[in-house]
Amino acid sequence: MNELKQPQTRKVLPITFAVTFLGFLDTFLLVPIMALYASGLGASVGVIGLIIGLYSITNTPANILFGRLIDRVGYKVPLVAGLFGDALGMFLYSLCRFPFHLALVRTLHGVSGGLVGPATMSIFADSGGTAKGRAMAIYGVSMSAATLVGFGLSGVIVARLGYRALFLFGTLLLTIGVVLSLLLPDSKKRGGMTARPSVGETLKQIKGLLGRKGLAVAYCSIFAQYFTFGGVVTLLPIYMNKLGMEAFHVGMLLAVFAIMFIISQFPSGALSDKVGRLVPTVGGLSLGVVSLVILPSLVTFPLLAVVMALYGIAYGILFPSISALVADHTLPEERGMATGLFHALLTAGVAIGAPIMGWTGGVLGIELGLALSSGIMVLALAVALMTLKRI
Repeated sequence: MNELKQPQTRKVLPITFAVTFLGFLDTFLLVPIMALYASGLGASVGVIGLIIGLYSITNTPANILFGRLIDRVGYKVPLVAGLFGDALGMFLYSLCRFPFHLALVRTLHGVSGGLVGPATMSIFADSGGTAKGRAMAIYGVSMSAATLVGFGLSGVIVARLGYRALFLFGTLLLTIGVVLSLLLPDSKKRGGMTARPSVGETLKQIKGLLGRKGLAVAYCSIFAQYFTFGGVVTLLPIYMNKLGMEAFHVGMLLAVFAIMFIISQFPSGALSDKVGRLVPTVGGLSLGVVSLVILPSLVTFPLLAVVMALYGIAYGILFPSISALVADHTLPEERGMATGLFHALLTAGVAIGAPIMGWTGGVLGIELGLALSSGIMVLALAVALMTLKRI
């Protein structure tokens, strides 16, 4: 893949924004209802957990493997294939009759989703030029907007029209995404790479990327960011229920978080391009830690909303800078693998953080569990301070 020229950028970014939004929307449409859908098909609690986890189990390695593929063949064909696979998956959800069927479709969906994330992020990285912070802010907005819309629409559609309508709605949107992705310019293959890489070569490249200073900060931070988010979405509803609040209040707090996440990314991306990646990265991680430590000490909805707004701002400050670090410290021909690792760690963060912090909350108490969710962000903050000052 080559850096995109300026005239191409004006065409590519709006299309890629829409494709990214549609490519992630299906995932967030499913999060609020998948457990209930699996239960309705007769799945036990343990099987429900497995079905939900299968997406992350397959999506994490798929991001890495397909990232390498994108480096070899360019982003367009993998992106179209991933969106088509997601659309097929959403349609097949509507045909499931037993938990086993649902498990198979979740596996397919996780694999195809592993094509979309690295491909779209690679396009934004190639399009950023000298303003990679701003480009990655746009990318982050498209993802967080998908989160907000998906969580908001999912329950409403299922309550009024049923599960099948939700799955077909997702299929339609992803089909539109396929059509839009076909409008993107063709991407070139990685120069000089004709042979299929061996497993050893792939592992060597992964090790090299993980050990690169700027990328180490990005990878530690994105894992920490979504590890804590997994803890929050697991423990916050339980904490609020103890305070006498309902699912509506939980949804409102998550909406406040998502809105602030969206609107803070544009100024943060511009700041990142102006002052460098260190200040926003340290600021975002620090604000995230403070927010999580304060959160379980509050007992009224307005104060909880204020702190969740701060938590959303922390994410909005952090995401453009750590995403831009991936673009800053990679060559265009290795960005598929680099962005694949980024998305793999994002997915793994939620998948690992949710059960670990859920167990921690069960053993030590919900309040302490919420506060301790910030611990991994402290570690990421230490890595950022030690590393970014030297590069």
